[in-house]
Amino acid sequence: MKKLYLVRHGESEGNAGLFKQDSTSPLSKNGEKQIESVAERFKNISIDKIIASPQVRAKRTAEAIDKILNKSIEFSDLLIERKIPSLLIGKLRNDPVCEETDEQIYKHFHDTEWKHSDEENFIDLKNRAIKLFKYVDTLKEENILLVTHGVFMKMVVAYALLGEDLTSQEFWNFFIKLEMNNTGITVLKQTQYKNEKIRWNILTWNDHAHLG
Repeated sequence: MKKLYLVRHGESEGNAGLFKQDSTSPLSKNGEKQIESVAERFKNISIDKIIASPQVRAKRTAEAIDKILNKSIEFSDLLIERKIPSLLIGKLRNDPVCEETDEQIYKHFHDTEWKHSDEENFIDLKNRAIKLFKYVDTLKEENILLVTHGVFMKMVVAYALLGEDLTSQEFWNFFIKLEMNNTGITVLKQTQYKNEKIRWNILTWNDHAHLG
């Protein structure tokens, strides 16, 4: 049975600032401290494989943990953060263009055929989660560390629990109601009861005790 350890990246300059970040946003000074702390958490955790988003903030986080685990990191675009409209990158969050665009995206959140421009909608995120779990199923390793991002991590957990029947409304509840701290650790474990099919259970959500 497999166990997935999901870690959100350390605080980035985009998280700490007021602008919309892209894949190159580096860790803040606080984020650099956070990744050293979360790395220490894995000294006594058995991990067979590390897969990480190639985006800078996740890459740095995975590399810090790998100094402890000494595994080769596999980078995968399946773990990148939800894509936002390109026109928003670098703009302040309170820029009128950002505010109007965000309002339109959330207004149409449950319209699975609607897009503002080149962002990912609910269906895109769900399909990426499906591909991720299909890939995980092919791996021989059992204890797998995934270093990813807040929004996509919520999709991974939502899909793990609810499967292909996951609706946009159900995901919305995960999206707005579940907090995910930078370097928070979430653990999913495969379980099988008698002759039932294998399912995923949550063992831990957003464990960030290492942050004090």
